[in-house]
Amino acid sequence: MQILVTGTSGFVGSALVPPLLRAGHDVRGFARDPARVTVPIPVTTGDVLTGAGLDEALDGVDVAYYLVHSMEAGGEGNADFQARERLGAEQFAEAARRSGVRRIVYLGVMVDETRTLTPHLRSRLIVEETLLEAAPEAVALRASIAIGARSRSFRFLVRLVERMPVLALPPWRTHRTQPIDERDVIAALRRAATVELGDHPRLSLDIAGPDVLSYGEMVERIRDLLILRRPVVGFPLTITGIAGRVAAVVAGEDPDLILPLMGGLTGDLIARDDRWVGLLGVRPHSFDRAVEHALGEWERSEPLRAR
Repeated sequence: MQILVTGTSGFVGSALVPPLLRAGHDVRGFARDPARVTVPIPVTTGDVLTGAGLDEALDGVDVAYYLVHSMEAGGEGNADFQARERLGAEQFAEAARRSGVRRIVYLGVMVDETRTLTPHLRSRLIVEETLLEAAPEAVALRASIAIGARSRSFRFLVRLVERMPVLALPPWRTHRTQPIDERDVIAALRRAATVELGDHPRLSLDIAGPDVLSYGEMVERIRDLLILRRPVVGFPLTITGIAGRVAAVVAGEDPDLILPLMGGLTGDLIARDDRWVGLLGVRPHSFDRAVEHALGEWERSEPLRAR
C-alpha cells in the first residue's frame, strides 16, 4: 500500500515509519525541512499552510497520515494559531480529494465536547472534522498526554519534577485524564491504516491508557519512579498565563507550547469509551510501565539530571 506520513520529522511521525515499512508498505514522507527527517524514506518538501508540495506528495497515495500541529509561535489566545490550524487542514483536505486518497488518519487530542472548549482544543476539533470529511474512509484518533522519551508533554512533566525541589501545582492538578504509552499510540496509528471500517467509514476514537490519573498523581508517580524526594503542595494561582510561563522557564520549554497545553486543563479528559482496544487490537500498557520505558529510552540518549 502507498502511504504518506506528514510531520515525518516529529516524534510520532518518525516513530511510525519503521513499523509501516516492516509491514511491507511503500512509505513516503512530507516535511518543510527534509534534512530533519531521520528515517530512510523518500521525502517531499512542502508546507500544508501554503499547499506547496501536497499534490506531488499525495499522488498515488492510498492512506495519508496527518500528523501536523501548529503549536509554535501561537499562544493560547492567538487567532493566528487557530487560523493556521484550519488553513493547513483545509489545504490538505482539498489536495487529498484531488488525488483520490482513500483513507486519512489523523492524530488529535482528547476533548470533552460537553464543555466550552479553549481555542487550542477547539482548533483541534475543527481539524478533525475537516479531515474526516476529506476522504471516503477516515480515522481520527484522540489521545491525552503521550508517555514517551520524545514527547514534549511528558518531557515537560519530567523536567518539572527534576528541577523543582517542591512541586507546587496549580488547581489543574486535580483534573483527571488517561495518559497513553507512546508505543500504544504508534500501534494504534499503524493499525488504523488497514482496519476494516465496515458500516462506519469515518471513525473518531479515543485512545487511552488503562489508568485514570489526576495530573497531580502523574507528577507524583513520575517523582517516585525517578526515586526523588519532592513534596507536592497545592498552588492557588489560577492565572494560566503566569503559571504557564513560570513552568515553561523552570522546564526550559517554549511558553508557546506550554500555554495552550495548560490552558486546556479545565476539567477531566476521560475517554468516551474503549472501542479502540477491540477495533485496533492494541493492549495498552500501564502508566508505570510506560514511564519506566520512556525514562529508559531517554537515558540511552542523554542523562537525566535527577539520576
